[in-house]
Parts: sequence; structure tokens; C-alpha cells
Amino acid sequence: MKHAYLIGGGIASLAAAAHLIRDGGWTPQAIHILEASPVTGGSMDGAGNPQDGYVIRGGRMFNFSYLCTYELLSFIPSLDQPGRTVRDDFTDFNARIHTDAHARLVQDGHKLDATRMGFDLRDRLDLVELVLIAEDKLGRKRIDEWFQPHFFQTNFWLMWATMFAFQPWHSAVEFKRYVHRFVHEFPRIASLAGVDRSPLNQYDSVILPIETWLRSQGVEIRHGTTVTDIGFDDTPGRITARRLSLQTADGPETLELQDGDLVFFTNGSMTAASTLGDHDRPAPLRTDKTADWLLWERIARNRRDFGRPDAFADHVDESWWQSFTVTCTDPLLLERIEAFSGNAPGTGALVTLTDSPWLMSFVIAHQPHFRNQPAGVQVFWGYGLFPGREGRFVRKPMRDCTGAEILQEMLGHLGMQDIEAEVLRTSRCIPCQLPYITSQFLVRESGDRPAVVPEGSTNFAFISQFCELPQDVVFTVEYSVRAAQTAVYTLLGLNKQPPAVYNGQADPKVVVQAIQALLT
Repeated sequence: MKHAYLIGGGIASLAAAAHLIRDGGWTPQAIHILEASPVTGGSMDGAGNPQDGYVIRGGRMFNFSYLCTYELLSFIPSLDQPGRTVRDDFTDFNARIHTDAHARLVQDGHKLDATRMGFDLRDRLDLVELVLIAEDKLGRKRIDEWFQPHFFQTNFWLMWATMFAFQPWHSAVEFKRYVHRFVHEFPRIASLAGVDRSPLNQYDSVILPIETWLRSQGVEIRHGTTVTDIGFDDTPGRITARRLSLQTADGPETLELQDGDLVFFTNGSMTAASTLGDHDRPAPLRTDKTADWLLWERIARNRRDFGRPDAFADHVDESWWQSFTVTCTDPLLLERIEAFSGNAPGTGALVTLTDSPWLMSFVIAHQPHFRNQPAGVQVFWGYGLFPGREGRFVRKPMRDCTGAEILQEMLGHLGMQDIEAEVLRTSRCIPCQLPYITSQFLVRESGDRPAVVPEGSTNFAFISQFCELPQDVVFTVEYSVRAAQTAVYTLLGLNKQPPAVYNGQADPKVVVQAIQALLT
């Protein structure tokens, strides 16, 4: 029997396993997911309880243009509606709960008019030129090496940067890809009306149903299993994985691969080395490399076709930001935010505090946001793009702040200091350091990200945010699922391709609306 080994238990491996079964006809018992941590889902996490507080390290938005993701969810059974799918769950939820943010940008405790982009003529010309220029002409250019300083003061930049987590020193190539990929969102960037939300947090809504279905089919998910090395044949012009070196609770183990076996590797991780603090304790910042990075470094050593992990993993000062999750046992804060914003929980989007030195944003999800979240408890999430800067109300860098101090800073920017004591008493804010969170956005050049299936590979593929998929954009669920589909279809030699990347630029109506937005 042929076996498939999927290194890493994130969405890419789960998607690859699902497509091996559905499209490849593989026996589920021959599929093995090897995950170092005790939990499946990788960066799409969500856990906790009302006593200790809930934690979501990062937030994921969805969009109608995520064709690969919604295809995957269309054959995963719903956990809540017998006879329905997870895709149906999404459709039903988003038909019922519409996103239409009324407080996208806030300054000095007041809502700003976010409908005006704020461009000057030079900004518009630079943006149009970026759309037209070829990627290879940009090379390793940074965003702030393409645009003038005024561009970074516009409403567009504040909304685009916080919606996708771009920072000025990130790759101009990646920024360009995002402009192409999400041009259809230009006219509604102030309301984020084009965003789809998951009914619950990303783990409960996406990961848990997929994992449940895979296990019911017979797929093996081995937790506590770290792959430390992959042995390859030395045949020139061919790449064939022959053995996996594992570290388990019982000690080292070697898996000898047979002809026909497949290996899918989730190389790198944007939530690697993440750490949690607490309401009364800052989250420590780690910069060490975890197993997913170390394995990629090991197999890429002296191999240019396996990419350059150091381009992404050796610049923590440029890939780091901080998130926080707040659990409230009193409705006071969310009631005040609803009255201020004009949005009931789940109907708004990111609220960005434009005068925050941390460039803090937060989003109030529809409640409940967790399967085990009881009535009377509310949960929301936020993040700061510049955690090394000193706060305005709490005179400390965000990185050194307790959860309570992060909440104090947020309340100060909203002009809600009058309820500070009660909110701090009835809430629990858990900060999270994410040293590699935007590592996939760092400046790069051709070859830094390996092909999904490297040339000459017979049984080995990369599936992650750090492989190369022309036209699509990293830091999305879609990218991981597309990589998984591409790997499965290629290695199995199927006469099948993933759905083409949605191209709004081919729709004249979309183009006209984007130009109109550009002129505001």
C-alpha cells in the first residue's frame, strides 16, 4: 500500500489529506499527518475557557474569491447541520450577518470619514505604475522605496495595511500582488462589506470539522511527532524522498519510504515561537527557530531549488507584531463600543486607532465566538503593528505591557476611561507575541520560495505560505489550500487543476469601480 506523510498539522496538510481522499481515491488509513504540537490546525487556532480567558493568535478573513477554500469546505460535513457542509455553514451565516463597518478609522475618540482614500496625484501615479510594472523589475524593493511619504498618511494605506498587516518595509512585489488580487475590494475598503466571516472562530469553524471528517475516514493524525530530517536520493535531476527522521515521546524513529509513497512538507511557520502573556503579565518575545524552520533550513542547505528560508526567518525585527484576545464577563465594554461604532457584534470590521503609536486595531466578532462560550461572556481580538513603540496612554512599548495595560491603552484611544476600572475588573486580556507573523511578506527575490513541486520531484512537495504560487497572495487560507491542491494533483498526475485565481481585473465593472475609488 502506498502511504502519504504530511509534515505539519495545519490547514495545508488537512486540505492535502482531504483532496488525496476525494480526488486521488487514496485509502484514508494510508494518510499520516505528523504534527509536533498536541493540537491540529497550525496557525488557525482558537482555544480557552471563560475562567482563564480565550486566545486567538491571529484572525482570518474570508472572501468570495477564495475558490479553492470554498471548494474544500463544500465537501466537508457540517458539525452542526446534518446533511449540510461547512460551506453551507459559511453561506448561511454570511447571509444572516452582514459586514458593514461604520467605524473603520478612529482618531482622538472620534470616527473618521474613511470613504475618501486621501491620495494626491503622485500617490495615484505611483499606484498605477506599480500595477503595470513586471514583478522582476521590482526585485527586492520595499513598499516605502516605491511610494513617497505622503502615501503612508492616506486613509487607503491605513485601511489596506491594517486589513492585511502590511508594514512599510515589506515587499513591494507582495503589495503589488495584493492590489491585483483584491482590486474588487477597493470600492468597499472602508466598510469591508466584501469580507466573509466564519460562524465561530477559525479553529471551531474550519479546522475542527475537517479534522473530525478526516479522523472518521481513518486518517492518522500523530501528535507529539517532530520531523527532524528528510533523506533524499542522490540521483542527479531527480528528487525522491526516501526516509523521514522523527522525534517522538518514545525517542528517535526512522521511517523508510517505499516506492509510491508521498511526502508533503509545510515549510516554515508564521506563528512559530509565539508566546502568551496574561492580564497581569506581558508576553515574552522569543526569536529562536522552531522545528518547522529548522527542518526547512536543513533540507535546503546547498540546494537552491528548495528555497532560502533565511530570507524569511532571519529578520524578526521586520516580521514581528503582537496580538491580544479579550474575554469579558460584563457586557459593558461591548455595549459601549456598539453605541460608539454603530455596529452590533459581527456586523463591523477592524476598528483602527489611527493615532495609536502601536497602530492598534481590534474587531468585535459575532457572539458566541467559541463553541464552549457561555451566555454572558464576550470575546474579541486585536493587534498592534508596531509593538516596539511607546503607547500614548500607557507609556511603555506594547511588547512590555500586560493584558490590562493593553486594554487601558485601547480605552484611552476610544475615550472610554470612565469605564476603565469596571472593564479591567471584569475582563481578561491575553497578549501574544508573534515574531514571525509577517515573515512571508519580507522582501524576496525569485527562488527564495521553492516551487510547490520542485523540478524533478517524484514524490515530494512544499505546501505552505512559503512556497511559490504565481498570482495568488500569501497570508491567506486560500494560499495554503491552493498549494495543497496543486501538490496533490501534480504528484498524482491527475488531469485536474485548482480553480484559477479570481481575476477581478477582467471584469470592466470592477475596474471602473476601482478607478472611481482611486480618484476619491
